[in-house]
Amino acid sequence: MIEIRGLTKRYGTLTALDNLWLMVERGDAMGFIGPNGAGKTTTIRMLATLLEPNAGTALVAGHDIREEPEQVRARVGYMPDFFGVYDDMMVWEYLDFFAAAHRVPRSRRRRLIGDVLELTDLSDRRDASVDSLSRGMKQRLCLAKTLVHDPEVLLLDEPASGLDPRARMEVRALLRELCKLEKTLLISSHILPELAGLCNKIAIIEQGRLVTAGSLDEISAQLTGGTRLIIEVAERCGEACALLDALETIVQVAEQDGRIEAIYQGEEGGEHHVLTALVSAGFGVRGFQEEEVDLEAIYVRSTKGLGSE
Repeated sequence: MIEIRGLTKRYGTLTALDNLWLMVERGDAMGFIGPNGAGKTTTIRMLATLLEPNAGTALVAGHDIREEPEQVRARVGYMPDFFGVYDDMMVWEYLDFFAAAHRVPRSRRRRLIGDVLELTDLSDRRDASVDSLSRGMKQRLCLAKTLVHDPEVLLLDEPASGLDPRARMEVRALLRELCKLEKTLLISSHILPELAGLCNKIAIIEQGRLVTAGSLDEISAQLTGGTRLIIEVAERCGEACALLDALETIVQVAEQDGRIEAIYQGEEGGEHHVLTALVSAGFGVRGFQEEEVDLEAIYVRSTKGLGSE
């Protein structure tokens, strides 16, 4: 749904984005992360056709952002990190205005506005003045506005920025609903734990360049050299380590506080063979699990701390 091909953006002598290549498949929820000034917002604005690249291009739902901007805009919902609301409007008027801007026929607008208000849990605020809404409600209203023309692709730049914990939870729950509707999401955010529970893919960018992209498991395996297994045995921990070290699929073994950490580098889904080997050798295995992927740890390992403010 999104195919970025060598996108480059320069502001004078500053290169904000440097030859970015990235793919987002239909139905993916991709977290787009990196320090401030890394090029995330620049990328999203170019995909939304609000900025023109100096080089390269991108396809959104099969349409070129440079050659077919109108077709791209019809298929994209863009939620900026800072957005304006018209305080002298009622909620339904605000949504009606943007539906009209997207050329949604008047005969369809009332139903569509009702649908997005229900989805964003704002139905009871339909006739409220926009300036009476809390910040969290305004954030949900902006997301409702982003959805009013039923776009296939959502470009969300820091959608939970500045919200209190409860409002962030509400926005996260809403984004999960959008994933269930099989929308394709590209989400820029600094709230890494929330992305880990929401996104099935991540892309890490630093100083305008892509550092890595893929699923959390794929990137974790790249960084560690395999799958990290956490194993606990009832006794003879040293002997268990020796057995594991002798297995061809285990490339690293370490013992810490009675717990064994082993890096598995065998066939995908074949980790159970390691458990079988331990049990067959007479070890009482009390715990055997893959280490939970930590997005923050992946981010720290992948980046050098460059370009942050």
